[in-house]
Amino acid sequence: MTGKPMHTVLIGLGMVTDLHANAIAATDGEVVLAAVYARNPERAHAFANRHGGPRVMTSLDEIVADRTLDFAILATPPDARAPYIPTFARRGLPVLTEKPLARTVDEARALIETCETAGLPLGVLLQHRMRPAALALQNRLAQGELGEIATVELRVPWWRDQSYYDTPGRGTRSRDGGGVLITQAIHSLDLMLQFCGPVADVQAITATSPLHQMEAEDFAAAALRFRSGAVGSVMASVTHYPGGAEEIVINCTAGSAHLAANRLMLHRHGHPPEEIGTLSGTGGGADPMAFSHDWHRAVIADFAEALRNGRQPAITGRSALPVQALIAAIERSARTGQRQDVADG
Repeated sequence: MTGKPMHTVLIGLGMVTDLHANAIAATDGEVVLAAVYARNPERAHAFANRHGGPRVMTSLDEIVADRTLDFAILATPPDARAPYIPTFARRGLPVLTEKPLARTVDEARALIETCETAGLPLGVLLQHRMRPAALALQNRLAQGELGEIATVELRVPWWRDQSYYDTPGRGTRSRDGGGVLITQAIHSLDLMLQFCGPVADVQAITATSPLHQMEAEDFAAAALRFRSGAVGSVMASVTHYPGGAEEIVINCTAGSAHLAANRLMLHRHGHPPEEIGTLSGTGGGADPMAFSHDWHRAVIADFAEALRNGRQPAITGRSALPVQALIAAIERSARTGQRQDVADG
């Protein structure tokens, strides 16, 4: 580490925030969890006691007034983020937010523009980009080792039991912005776009199966046409008991790549198969938190380093727009039954 530790406040104390605290602790002092804030003070104090005693803040005004804070981590549900980011933009407090950035593309774009106008760094926890196997595949594709991308297949065969959706607001458009696409599959869809470039248009269906009582979709399937000319398919589900690893298969003119969670298999023409990484937990089963905090740690540490060195973070708010635009197009196609263009992110 070069320079001073970066002090952060963690806002919102849902199921992912113990993982955030563990990820911060794993930065070896690069980032310090200085404070926490939640609407439920008792829950905030219990959380603080579990994680080394950060200060419990009692209001947004207290956060804004504290000049020792270097950035905020926003882990509220998507519907609760809009009041914070404009306030922090006026204060000049950078924000690293959980995914999705917002419930809709328009909401996300408005938050991004607010931060850009203020010159405020905005990062998004699309942490699957930081998986070593994903970084390796990105590098191999960029170097042209596999040739030109021809076809793509994405599968997210996850499972959530009904108790997950019995939490008020979960799986609704008003709180989360939707179902399996924006809450679970967003990570894999985002990775696919990083690897394969933008999608031109989609033809899709979505459904809420008899396995769940929820407002939004628990199953989605789509055919994709990429702007490069490649074609592909997507299946995203939380109906696949007991849940399995998400998979991306990319078939190219000089070979193919199969990424399953954090394990990459490369099959290049004229070369022996190559394996990178291991098949680790992804949160695809009944326990949504059954995965390592390493990828969150990498995003948080990168964001702190970016602030320290005056550069953009690796995963910016604007870079998170394309996946929300793709999800919106899939949803439109499912509603209309017609092919839909994907808007620019």
